[in-house]
Amino acid sequence: MSTTSLWLETSPPIPTDAFEWDGRYDTIVVGGGLTGLATALMLARSGMRVLVLEARSVGAVTTGNTTGKVSLLQGTTLSSIRRHASEAVLCAYVDGNSAGQGWLLDFLEEQAVPYETRDAVTYATTLDGLDKLDAELAAARVAGLDAVEERTTELPFPVEGALTLGGQAQVHPLRVLAALAAEFRRLGGRIVEGERVTDVSAAKPAVVTSTSGTSRADQVVLATGTPILDRGLYFAKVEPTRSYVTAFRVPGDIPEAMYLSADAPTRSLRTATAADGSRLLLVGGNGHPAGRADSPAEKLADLTTWAERTFPGAERTHWWAAQDYRSANRIPFVGWLPRGRGRVYLATGYDKWGMTNAIASALSLTADLTGETLEWARVMHHRVTRPADIASGVAMNAGVGKAAVTEWASAQTAPEVGDEPVAEGTGTVGRRGRTPVAVSTVDGTTCALTAVCTHLGGVVRWNDAELSWDCPLHGSRFAPDGTVLEGPATQPLSPAPAARPAETGA
Repeated sequence: MSTTSLWLETSPPIPTDAFEWDGRYDTIVVGGGLTGLATALMLARSGMRVLVLEARSVGAVTTGNTTGKVSLLQGTTLSSIRRHASEAVLCAYVDGNSAGQGWLLDFLEEQAVPYETRDAVTYATTLDGLDKLDAELAAARVAGLDAVEERTTELPFPVEGALTLGGQAQVHPLRVLAALAAEFRRLGGRIVEGERVTDVSAAKPAVVTSTSGTSRADQVVLATGTPILDRGLYFAKVEPTRSYVTAFRVPGDIPEAMYLSADAPTRSLRTATAADGSRLLLVGGNGHPAGRADSPAEKLADLTTWAERTFPGAERTHWWAAQDYRSANRIPFVGWLPRGRGRVYLATGYDKWGMTNAIASALSLTADLTGETLEWARVMHHRVTRPADIASGVAMNAGVGKAAVTEWASAQTAPEVGDEPVAEGTGTVGRRGRTPVAVSTVDGTTCALTAVCTHLGGVVRWNDAELSWDCPLHGSRFAPDGTVLEGPATQPLSPAPAARPAETGA
């Protein structure tokens, strides 16, 4: 069984370029996911010289671990937006997502990249979920979407009701990225992997510091899931959520539409094609704030058990996880970064709907940087904060504050840890003196690290599913050796202080 996403496992080759010391560009895009590559391509088509810097590999983080649904019906997102924003903003959100969906599917057709047209279905199995469907249908109608009410589905269990929107799509995300990268490089763009950006100076030109040196540009776009710069405090304006995807071989027929439950825990379903050409069923869900689940492995096991019970004979072939960011008012943040002197831009807060929001953000950013005006983007730029947004933001940050206090208190009362290894595949937080220490053993290698996140000092927790150290504050994640995996952190975890010598009796 693979713990690599189906998309990353079956990715076509994506050629990249060597780093150019002190290179000069019109725009530098930080992040090689869907937002970054789509923005880079659009800017290159406008005649700009563009560089993409990716800390790991193209698609390594959210895009390569998504479910790949390109849909305007997004669970109960539209009714949630309607509760937090005006109907004008709701309509602008849908208009932007529609523009993003249209641009992406047109591009894939131009490049002869296959995708599958599917119905998108939001379903409810409880009366409470049915109430949510009614609210979602009302919001969809306000936004001009022709969603249809249904009482039955092709799912192998009864539902109270469902909403269906035809003509949506599902894609192989890495094939999308490969096509974007190829067209971008054909136009002279450069993509450099393994270049973690650690600083951006908003001078004129802006100076970008990364693994191999510095690069300069008139403007910089941060397309990194959540901004790696703390200007504007966006790490406190979005909540990181980690969720899981499992792939199964299922005997007999499997549902063909793209399904998402209105009830909790979330259940997401779609079909996919394995490397050997066989059909798979993807089942996703069980999301939780990053770094705050006692056992991510139990979340994964619960999702697997549900799929095996619902589809008898199902055999799991893959599982993986993805991290998404949700804003307090459910609308992405896209535009210029405060204190960036009009030269640094960002996009974040897609709330698990990045396949449409990423392209919408790219269109919006390209318009900003080329002097064009998109009416839907203008409306979203000028949204008004409402009491519901404030309440949501307070709740998000209360969770952060509670996690900060709880984990530090737990670390201070934890037992002292020495040099002895912990069991294979496990990690534990102890202390050496007053310093929290994270010790793990993976593949026979034991690492002892300072258990303090290099972003804002949260005490990290062991992720027993992905074998990583996750920060419960703002979602930074680290490999067992301390290497940064994702999140706002840009520096690795530090080595732990030396263990105290064992005391001996007289």
